[in-house]
Amino acid sequence: MGEVILTMKDIDKSFAGVYALKKAGLELKRGEVHALMGENGAGKSTLMKILTGIYSRDEGIIVFEGQKVQFKNPKEAQDAGIVIVHQELNMMNHLTVAQNIFIGRERMNGRLVDDKKMAEDAAELFRKLNIKIDPKENMGRLTVGRQQMCEIAKAISTEAKVIVFDEPTAALTESEINELFKIIRDLRDKGIGIIYISHRMDEINQITDRVTVMRDGEYVGTLITEECTKDDIIRMMVGRTVYEAPKIISSVPEDAPVVLKVENLNVGRAVKDLSFELHKGEILGFSGLMGAGRTESARAIFGADKKDSGEIFVYGKKVDIRSPKDAVKAGIGYLSEDRKRYGVIVEKSVVVNTTMSSVPQFTRGLFLDNKAEVRTAEKYVKALKTKTPSVHQQVRNLSGGNQQKVVIAKWLTRDCEILIFDEPTRGIDVGAKSEIYTLMNELVKQGKSIIMISSELTEVLRMSDRILVMCEGRKTGEINIDEATQEKIMHAATIRN
Repeated sequence: MGEVILTMKDIDKSFAGVYALKKAGLELKRGEVHALMGENGAGKSTLMKILTGIYSRDEGIIVFEGQKVQFKNPKEAQDAGIVIVHQELNMMNHLTVAQNIFIGRERMNGRLVDDKKMAEDAAELFRKLNIKIDPKENMGRLTVGRQQMCEIAKAISTEAKVIVFDEPTAALTESEINELFKIIRDLRDKGIGIIYISHRMDEINQITDRVTVMRDGEYVGTLITEECTKDDIIRMMVGRTVYEAPKIISSVPEDAPVVLKVENLNVGRAVKDLSFELHKGEILGFSGLMGAGRTESARAIFGADKKDSGEIFVYGKKVDIRSPKDAVKAGIGYLSEDRKRYGVIVEKSVVVNTTMSSVPQFTRGLFLDNKAEVRTAEKYVKALKTKTPSVHQQVRNLSGGNQQKVVIAKWLTRDCEILIFDEPTRGIDVGAKSEIYTLMNELVKQGKSIIMISSELTEVLRMSDRILVMCEGRKTGEINIDEATQEKIMHAATIRN
């Protein structure tokens, strides 16, 4: 590591009189990968948005390459050599991959945009990064994970001196994560400073040199990675030890009734002859690598995507689900992996998002009972420990994990009997994960039934009563929790049909 390239000191920021940051700070050296960690709402993303000119600071100083700076917008920060790869993707789905990567920096041929040149440059960039994506493909046709790789490539293409990675691996496969780590190590070796935000504790030891921890908007301390343990970091983040033991035995009675039965579900090339049952009070884990067909199965069951064939039964009765409205009517709720696109309306308040799927229950004659809506939203803010100044706050101003809690509140308000949780803790810190795990366990104790899709094997083993494994659209394994191991799950997840 070289000399200090960036210092943020005594940074304050408040929204509507509520402190988001108070005396926050960070020091980054050249050629360093520096983890920034903290619970949901700790202020990590806010601090980075101040660094990159998205927000202005109220107090404090930023020194970059020996000069005091205050960027008015992300373009100024980028021109100076600081870029951010956001957790929430910011791509233009109607444009090509190449057009997205060079947006604002278009290659020109005279007065015309040179799409051919941009596609060539993007292809060369992907070649160097060992990313296999067609630069001419429309961004909207890519999976979330592939879009994330494009976002990373875009940041690297600016030849930045400091790159901020905000939860970069949340939607990536293991092989993509390994490729990303190779890229980050190469950037570090070239003297680029990396700020790495992640809630995946196992990644910190693999890729970072130092760790700075924040709590409730304040700087807590900085540790040298090789000199600290996972428990050291967690204690600094949450002030307590979070216990993550796997489940040993299912709590579902053998005679628990079947609440959902799916027979021979087919969805294009993504899902092939999928059949399974979900029991009352059960958490059924769906495991598999990216592209296995887990999300596609969930979206077809929920009616968000059209199925080619297959039958769905709820409490033994065949149901015809052609739209999400049909699914909700049948008592099925779906927490999408892409909460920004499908889970919440970010321009609306916490209240509106909490109650929007349950409008009839708040309708009194021709009018909405706004007081009842507010009471319900406040109940779930308290129950889920959602960090927000008020239930009238726009969801866009909440952290990613707190947005996730609002989506959960929406389906709890609807009181669905069957809940599909697709990557429920994606981008959420260890403390908030523990809260959501507790909530899920409480729901099944109340008689709800949950399908949980997760890419984290530790999460699958901790929460599931039974595990269904998919590979290339087919069910390749079904394992009871008392027999489940990471090795068994990965073996089934890599079976080729």
